[in-house]
Amino acid sequence: MTENSPVPGSGDAAVRAAATRAETTGARNLPQFDDLPVPADTANLREGPSLHDACLALLPLVGMWRGEGEVVYPTIDGPYRFGQQVTFAHDGRPFLFYEARSWLLDADGAVIRQAARETGFWRPQPDDTIEVLLAHNTGIMELYYGKPRSQTSWELGTDAVVRTTTAKDVTGAQRLYGIVNGGDLAYVEERAMVGQPLQPHTSAHLKRVVG
Repeated sequence: MTENSPVPGSGDAAVRAAATRAETTGARNLPQFDDLPVPADTANLREGPSLHDACLALLPLVGMWRGEGEVVYPTIDGPYRFGQQVTFAHDGRPFLFYEARSWLLDADGAVIRQAARETGFWRPQPDDTIEVLLAHNTGIMELYYGKPRSQTSWELGTDAVVRTTTAKDVTGAQRLYGIVNGGDLAYVEERAMVGQPLQPHTSAHLKRVVG
């Protein structure tokens, strides 16, 4: 990752920003079914089961986030803009559920069409290692290993990539997530695919909408 990758914000300004943001997001959560016989997922730490102690290093990620990003690569005509919603939720057990949905945007910010989807689990371990399993709608499955870089940033790299016969040729990826600007979520992703070496592919800046 580069020196320009997202880094955490801190201090009184971040606390004030979080309090202001919570006036809108603190009362929102994932839609719930009242008749579920086991604890439902929650993306709001004020509601539902308590966060498992093993997930405390990931606590700032819990919530739902929305914003915009950019996708670039030598094999595409871009860069292209995209909108995205990212969810980190839990059910009280020692992992986070993760989901991301994206949609392409035109120059005016209007939606062109749906884009990438991915879902999976972040599994923190006692040695601070984070195991991340992701499945993509494009026929790719990835296993990442990573660690926190600080209390508000996390770096991941692929250990294995599996793909279907119809999927794009992806051989590796790295991601860096960080809480920035007093409470927003930003990330950058580098990807090696279709014969190209590892290099920047996507980045996004997202604001909290739940939690």
